[in-house]
Amino acid sequence: MKTDVQIAQEAKLQPIAQVAEKLGITGDDLELYGNHKAKVSLSVLKDNQDKPDGKLILVTAINPTPAGEGKTTTNVGLSMALNYIGKKTITTLREPSLGPCFGVKGGAAGGYAQVVPMDDINLHFTGDFHAITAAHSLLAALLDNHLHQGNLLNIDLDRIVWRRVVDMNDRALRMITVGQGSRANGVERETGYDITVASEIMAILCLASSLTDLKERLGRMIVAYNIGGKAVTADDLEATGAMALLLKDAIKPNLVQTLENTPAFIHGGPFANIAHGCNSVLATRTALKLADYVVTEAGFGADLGAEKFFDIKCRYADLKPNAVVIVATVRALKMNGGVVKTELSTENVAAVESGSANLIQHLENLQKFKVPVVVALNKFPTDTEAEFEAVKKACENKNVKVILSDVFSQGGKGGEELAHEVVKLCDQGESQYQPLYSLELPIEQKIETIAKEIYRADGVEFEPEAKKQLDEIVALGFDHLPVCMAKTQYSFSDDQTLLGAPQDFNIHVKEVRLSAGAGFVVVITGAIMTMPGLPKVPAANGMDITEDGEIIGLS
Repeated sequence: MKTDVQIAQEAKLQPIAQVAEKLGITGDDLELYGNHKAKVSLSVLKDNQDKPDGKLILVTAINPTPAGEGKTTTNVGLSMALNYIGKKTITTLREPSLGPCFGVKGGAAGGYAQVVPMDDINLHFTGDFHAITAAHSLLAALLDNHLHQGNLLNIDLDRIVWRRVVDMNDRALRMITVGQGSRANGVERETGYDITVASEIMAILCLASSLTDLKERLGRMIVAYNIGGKAVTADDLEATGAMALLLKDAIKPNLVQTLENTPAFIHGGPFANIAHGCNSVLATRTALKLADYVVTEAGFGADLGAEKFFDIKCRYADLKPNAVVIVATVRALKMNGGVVKTELSTENVAAVESGSANLIQHLENLQKFKVPVVVALNKFPTDTEAEFEAVKKACENKNVKVILSDVFSQGGKGGEELAHEVVKLCDQGESQYQPLYSLELPIEQKIETIAKEIYRADGVEFEPEAKKQLDEIVALGFDHLPVCMAKTQYSFSDDQTLLGAPQDFNIHVKEVRLSAGAGFVVVITGAIMTMPGLPKVPAANGMDITEDGEIIGLS
């Protein structure tokens, strides 16, 4: 079997201008970044505003395991399969972060269901994340300069909430001290770094509906509180215009293609465990005006990405999803059923039946949003018919169909049956999308609703500091915002070791952060970190480039 890199390098790519032309994008509306990448002007959405929207399909998954699920692979493969059966389709994906690319894996999917040019997408791409990092760093620099120059806003040094960011997994930067040494080096204080995808600016870029909206959201970001307890914003530091200037190109969606030349918008941030984990509103809205079907994704398991897609993104963007595809594998279900990774290739129907509890809980959760669901069972060579039947039987009890998908090995052709089922669900018009909770509920009740309805927790325990932060958010008048939960992706609980469908547990909230510009409240639970670390053997250790430009080890 060829590696993902080999498959991508052998792909017959069309010039990106040709891909764009099929969508009606030409001339000044397309800004080329070489032959196979481009930025799409925001005027494309404006010029097509009166066109009806296409059908919107969300691809999500069960909780991730080391066995692999293939959510992004299925997303890309389904978009190719829909085109294969004659439906004009665009896939809209999130950009991969350099942190996990050099730590664990890349984000351009796998096998014969990839977006290309894979190496560019997994590395610097069009520079969006660098622009976000620069804008975030500019605000941090302006804040510290304000302190150094006399602190006219009377900022309380103990209540500065704006940290720094870098797009790399670097645990040594989680807590730092700045301004050490002489007075010329600034005011000494403790702060720290998050990964760029956790930046509020990333969330704002993803949720903004226009450049004007972007600027308004940037200006509302809270960086600190003054001695009197009043919020200090980016507008107060007169930083908004300069940050917007750094983001003037990053706000434009990126256009690339799949291995079968299906158009793909890749724009916005990943990491649904610590961010809202969806691609940009502008990319999704633009795609809906240019295609009959749009396949999008939300990060990690449905308890994180899908919940935030429905409760945050769809709410702000007024999106009405038509269908949901939830991805699972027999191997992952066996791991949820207690099988160790080395034994996953051996048939074990009992483990599949036990592990299917994870899938069933996700199905039940998704049905609460009133959007029709289908299960895509990502095929592995070691799967058996008996194991497939076990999954099918488990889902039949929830009136949900299970379809084998082999897009990894066959590309679009391998997802033909899944594509027909998705079209059927969309055409039946049964979607009656509704969010899980009302924005009128108190913040604590919103958190408890997610914890009980989605995670199936018995309750929520708030640390004293988190309680204090909640009270401050209410006092500032932000009680009406939706909630962005930061939780381990590996379990419904906040304990990553509890697989399957755990019971008899509480969710532990240790910190609450207000993202006034993005428009949500970040709730940090358990041991989750907003700056990840590298594994014992980082993927970067196996990467290289040869004299003739061949890339090694990037996937």
